[in-house]
Amino acid sequence: MASLFTKIKLYLEANSKTWDDTKVSLQDDGSGAYIKTFNYDGLEKPTADQLASYETAANAAETNASIDASRRTQYLSWQQQMEMIYKDQKNGTTTFKDHCDKVRSNNPKS
Repeated sequence: MASLFTKIKLYLEANSKTWDDTKVSLQDDGSGAYIKTFNYDGLEKPTADQLASYETAANAAETNASIDASRRTQYLSWQQQMEMIYKDQKNGTTTFKDHCDKVRSNNPKS
């Protein structure tokens, strides 16, 4: 199940708004997260049905964010990547491309 934060973020983006901690806040008193404050000009606080409609998209966004985080650690530092690219150009090899392909195949997006 997607987080309330992600569903609200998608709701805001669909309505040409961005997350702003001064305009929206979430709270969880132990029985689940809820919207504590929501103060956007020209936009009503989303209903439960509106938020539920973002469940699938929010699940996909959270899954892709997790995959992106894994990929970032596996791609190595930019210095190591530049070294691979330099050596590939100098030696006519495909080490960098092969490395990127492996990271992507190990962490596929749906």
